[in-house]
Order: sequence, then structure tokens, then C-alpha cells
Amino acid sequence: MKLHPIAYRDKLEAFLKEDIGHGDITTLSLGLSGKSQAVIRAKESLVVAGLVFAEEIFKILDRDASVKLLVEDGAFVEEGKELAVVEAQTEALLMGERTALNLLQRLSGIATLTKEMVNLISRTKATLVDTRKTTPGMRIFEKYAVRIGGAKNHRIGLYDAVLIKDNHIKAVGSIRKAVELVRRNTPFTAKVEIEVSTIDELKEAISSKADIVLLDNMDVETIKEAVSIASGKVLLEASGGVTPENIKEIAETGVDYISCGFLIHHATWKDINMKIR
Repeated sequence: MKLHPIAYRDKLEAFLKEDIGHGDITTLSLGLSGKSQAVIRAKESLVVAGLVFAEEIFKILDRDASVKLLVEDGAFVEEGKELAVVEAQTEALLMGERTALNLLQRLSGIATLTKEMVNLISRTKATLVDTRKTTPGMRIFEKYAVRIGGAKNHRIGLYDAVLIKDNHIKAVGSIRKAVELVRRNTPFTAKVEIEVSTIDELKEAISSKADIVLLDNMDVETIKEAVSIASGKVLLEASGGVTPENIKEIAETGVDYISCGFLIHHATWKDINMKIR
């Protein structure tokens, strides 16, 4: 799913302001004029994510900038592949370079790791989804990179989906009461997901008519038992401690979804550079 620039342009402007401040003293001291052309290139193999944001960054700095994308976000490229050619005012290229590359490197790292983990469970029914464990201010970009890598987004924030967690349950007294209150106070179109950590809690969630049950930090054998008990009554999501080393074993239990913060908080930046021709 593409993002409209209205969703992220103000964030990109804030990123640029953080770096440029009241002016790039190095670039502005050089008295540059005219346009230059620069090439953005992958310096290692990766899944590309973030070119759309890099393009917008240069257009913020130079509304007449021309950005030719040589690949699309989501493409797997080998080391040395040219990703884009940017023609703009030379000052704009120099001022936007680092912000554009920071986003590209960060997001390509997330997309690459996500693709690797999606491939690990490709022969199972499970769908990989992300979590809200994101960098403050970067969520819209990091979740975009997850989608580019082939996984799905869980809720974007606290506002767009119901997820009753352990502290919610403690606050109101029981799973059943939490579900009843949420059903009463949210739109009828909203699905209700609830987090459980034991088989007894799973049974209570099912009897309370939850739509989705999140199995929190359960071991594989307990997850298998949960799948057997649920037997199509609710959708099951496994979560907690998911890594590339154990995701396939978790997926083979038969759960519907696997949520994983590892996609974002363990992703490594990829090496991408930009050189003026």
C-alpha cells in the first residue's frame, strides 16, 4: 500500500530541519549555483525500501528536482546496483543527502530482515505481522518497510484496533468483563483481540466471544495445545520472543498470525551511498 505524501511530508521536513538547522554552513559557504546529478547506489545486497521518501526529500529542497527511480521499493538488488538518479540544485543534493540516505539505509534494513523471515514461514499458513515496538517519530516509515518486506502491519497505534492486554484485564477484573465493556463502547465493525498467557485464559477468551486471541510468550507445545482447543473458534496470534531461529517452529503449530518486534528493533542498517557525478 502506497502512502500519500500528506501522511509523511511534515515528518520529512522535520528531519531536514533537525539536520540543516538555520543553514548548512559548509554548503552555503561554497557559493554554489546550478544543478548537478547524483546517483544513489546499493553497496551490498538488500531489499530496497524508502526511495519514495528520498524522492520527496529532494523535492522539498528543490521543487524542480528530477528523481528517476531505477528500481521500485520492494525490489531485491545486488551490491553495486544503481537505485536512483537525482538531478537538482547542487545545494539541495548536498543538504538532503544524509537525511535521504539515513531513511533508505534504515528502512532497507527492516525490509531485508522482514523478507528473510517471511520466506522462513512461506510454506505454512501463518502470516507475519509487526508490533508497536517502533522508534518514536518513525512508526509510519518503519511499518511501511515491513509491508515492503512482505509482512503485514498489526495495529498502527492505540486508536485503530482493539487489543485487550494483561494490564487492561487487571484493571477491570476479568477477561469476560473486559470484552463486554469493549463490545459496548466500540463500533460494531471493530474486531476484539485479547492477550492471554495460559490455556485457562484462552478458554475464557473463547467463551467471551473474542475474535482474535494473542498467545503471549507461550512455548511451542502450549501453542500447539491452544491451536487444538481453538479449532477455528477464534483466530490465534503467537507473540513474544520471535526470532529467525524459532519462527518456523512457531508457524508450524498452525497459528494464524505471528507478531514480531524483532523485524524492527533488530534490523541492521544497509549500506547505501550517493555520489555526485
